[in-house]
Amino acid sequence: MKNTINSMPGYRVYEYLLVLNPHEELRNKIQHVKQAFHDKYKSASAVGGKPHLTLVTFTQYGMLEERIVNRLKTIAMGFHPVKIELKDYGSFPSHTIYINVTSKVPIQDLIKQIRSEAQRLMKLDDENKPHFIMEPHFTIARKLLPWQYEKGWLEYSHKHFTGKFIADAMLLLRRPVGEMRYEIVQRFEFQNLPVGTVQGELFAPVP
Repeated sequence: MKNTINSMPGYRVYEYLLVLNPHEELRNKIQHVKQAFHDKYKSASAVGGKPHLTLVTFTQYGMLEERIVNRLKTIAMGFHPVKIELKDYGSFPSHTIYINVTSKVPIQDLIKQIRSEAQRLMKLDDENKPHFIMEPHFTIARKLLPWQYEKGWLEYSHKHFTGKFIADAMLLLRRPVGEMRYEIVQRFEFQNLPVGTVQGELFAPVP
């Protein structure tokens, strides 16, 4: 039986991801790496989900979604497309192996802006605060067992990977708490509009 808070209209709770998506060719290239890692080290997390670069993860009531979408739209309108470069592998000892992002600064600038302008909307309560990913990366496998991490990192610390893409938008994804599959809520294009134009949009009367 479902928790009543999830089944009441307007009170459903969702897990959200705000991500940058690479183009299909690069996504397939990263997916191939993840599949190879899974085949060798039997890590289930390596094959779950499509490759993406996560900016923020948060949990929130569905009834706040429209306000969050509007805030993110405004942020994206004033932000510019960025070139993302990937090179080789890194790790978070002792549980995660990932592909390095070398062009971190513009992504970190975007995350800081989201944090300063949307953090309060993303906080459900003191136990569920938004998590801002200040070290941008593409996860290959996470929640690794000690042997998976040690053997995997021994191999991947010597491997090479290169890739790049232009991030011209960010995607908001969601899933009901406790479910596996994410769905797209909205795509926010980076339009690099002057601040005055963005503010005009922000304070325009609702039709």
